[in-house]
Amino acid sequence: MRNRNIYFLGIGGIGMSALAQYFLQLGDHVTGYDLTPSPVTGMLQRKGADIHFEGDLAKIPEKVDFVVVTPAVPKDFVEYRYFVEKGIPMYKRSQVLGHITDELKTLAVAGTHGKTTTTSMIAHLLWPEQPMAAFIGGIAKNLNDNYVCSPRPQTAVVEADEFDRSFLTLHPEVAVITSMDADHLDIYRDVEDLRGAFRQFAAQTSRTVLVHEAVAQYIAQPGKKTYGSGEGCDYRACHIECRQEVSCFDLRTPRGEIKGLRLPAHGIYNIWNATAAIAAVLEAFPDLPEETIRRKTGTFAGVKRRFDYIVRRDDFVYIDDYAHHPNEMRSFITAVREIYPDKTLCGVFQPHLYTRTRDFADEFAAVLDLLDIPILLPIYPAREKPIEGVDSGFLLRKMHNPNKLLLQKEELFPYLQKHRPNVLLTIGAGDIDRLVPELGLL
Repeated sequence: MRNRNIYFLGIGGIGMSALAQYFLQLGDHVTGYDLTPSPVTGMLQRKGADIHFEGDLAKIPEKVDFVVVTPAVPKDFVEYRYFVEKGIPMYKRSQVLGHITDELKTLAVAGTHGKTTTTSMIAHLLWPEQPMAAFIGGIAKNLNDNYVCSPRPQTAVVEADEFDRSFLTLHPEVAVITSMDADHLDIYRDVEDLRGAFRQFAAQTSRTVLVHEAVAQYIAQPGKKTYGSGEGCDYRACHIECRQEVSCFDLRTPRGEIKGLRLPAHGIYNIWNATAAIAAVLEAFPDLPEETIRRKTGTFAGVKRRFDYIVRRDDFVYIDDYAHHPNEMRSFITAVREIYPDKTLCGVFQPHLYTRTRDFADEFAAVLDLLDIPILLPIYPAREKPIEGVDSGFLLRKMHNPNKLLLQKEELFPYLQKHRPNVLLTIGAGDIDRLVPELGLL
């Protein structure tokens, strides 16, 4: 069935936009609402989606077959209430993604961090040789998109999101679990509740679950295999050499060793991501030629907003990163420090969500103190309403760095023009990326 009228509430979200592209490719009519215009909504409009940016019932088509909704849209939003009152079928993004992938051989990547890069690597390893559909939670630079789909896909490559237990709609053949740090504590009671959801996700995997060695103890699923750089791993990265612009390593697999792999990325976590991606592909496609793995690993361009070099000059380096959890931030800042040990690191952090800021305030403060000059912006609320006493000032007071600052977004560019850093980092999952074009002119 084609020519359906599908409405998206929150169409500009990275996961929602991939689904919107999928239905546009099928020939369906796609209409949607989002809070603000963005490069993603502009891309969708160019591909034929009809999008508006204010709650306006007059902009809703007369006939809507079903609605795809993101949890970021509040249930008291005028358009949400309209669809409920009209009795029009409404499905979460995760439900729709689960339905699509149930028909395909699915490789799914879950984890509190590392999943976007790993999913992008798997898609790069397989595309375009394999007829596939990929739904990625970021813009993969090799694809210049968060979505790609063959005319008749046989395989799905999916980023499996743990927020709202969304990944439990998936039933993959091969799954990767990169990490299980405490997060989304507005959804999960505690870290053990979160681990229980990951165990359920693993149990829904029909063949192989690949688990990073650091969290392997929490998954006891038949068919589990481990990856990492430790001696006991089924897929082990070894002879690792991290240079400024490339990492080199050998990969030991259950079927033999692949020597001399080159990855254009820095940081041990990126080597682990590459190891997971190669392992997943070999589990699903054991006959994939070694030469393809070697060539594709060596040409992986990364993901926008993941250790994303914006400027790289002798006098100024600017890197943008999506990190929004203390452990992600620590890995990112540590990797930058390894590359530029003698440079002054100025990091601009936009906290994401009031609950996350409250729940990990001490951890955020400790990791921000690792910077030479830490700058805080106001919290990006996303789907949340303010929590009394929780703001960026609350976080700033927990920090010990004597150079700490709290600035409004409009104050940032003038400050950096006056106090030009050697190395500038922008960090966060909110709308801090909107500042990137201006800051890139420093």
